[in-house]
Amino acid sequence: MLQVEDLQVKLGDKEILKHIDLEIHPGETHILFGPNGSGKTSLLMTIMGYPQYKVTGGKIVFKGEDITHMPVNERAQLGIGMSYQRPPTIHGVKTRQMIEICSKGEVEPEVLAEKVNFSEFLERDINEGFSGGEIKRSELLQLMAQDADLLLFDEPESGVDLENIFLIGNAISELLQRDFRVNAQKSQKERRKERTKMGLIITHTGFILDYVTADKGQVLYEGVLTCTSHPREIFRCISRVGYRECVRCAI
Repeated sequence: MLQVEDLQVKLGDKEILKHIDLEIHPGETHILFGPNGSGKTSLLMTIMGYPQYKVTGGKIVFKGEDITHMPVNERAQLGIGMSYQRPPTIHGVKTRQMIEICSKGEVEPEVLAEKVNFSEFLERDINEGFSGGEIKRSELLQLMAQDADLLLFDEPESGVDLENIFLIGNAISELLQRDFRVNAQKSQKERRKERTKMGLIITHTGFILDYVTADKGQVLYEGVLTCTSHPREIFRCISRVGYRECVRCAI
């Protein structure tokens, strides 16, 4: 599982995460809410291991191993994958090539691409001229190829139209082993025991909740993680009174 213990992080000279405690067990999916600039993306980037995010206290443990100072590539090899809100365009590298790299040549790119309606983009440079929805589908395709155990999603519905959110939402649900159309005859308890993937999803709009059944929601506000409850309850509170009032009530 993922264990984040008393995590403190600086970006430059600014403290952006303050005493974060977080646990995600195998099979669990957590939703992370928070206003812009609250540190949500910073938390995901720190878990992923980007060096500009300096850990000044606490630790991150994944699968029983302390990864606090482990580089990004080693974390990826250990089983952590991330879908970025604004990934870069990579000139000279085809989407097909990236899928082959992520999967270590163990899957057929065409087979995965069909799942997110992306076959026609395999021979194009990564994210070159892609729309918002196409970029999100490209990110999901890479995660499918990587087959990571911990999946981090930074606002997967951001900049996506209604047609694409349907594709993206269902693909995320499948990645997190929460597609209830599979093994539909089994009880919810049996399906929960079969799940091994862990997920942490940042959302602003809450649209993703229509496609992914999450276990826990939390609010990150001014670098502090607070207000733990059912994701839909938190979203209703935020929609009604805003972040500041929700956090005040939690305190």
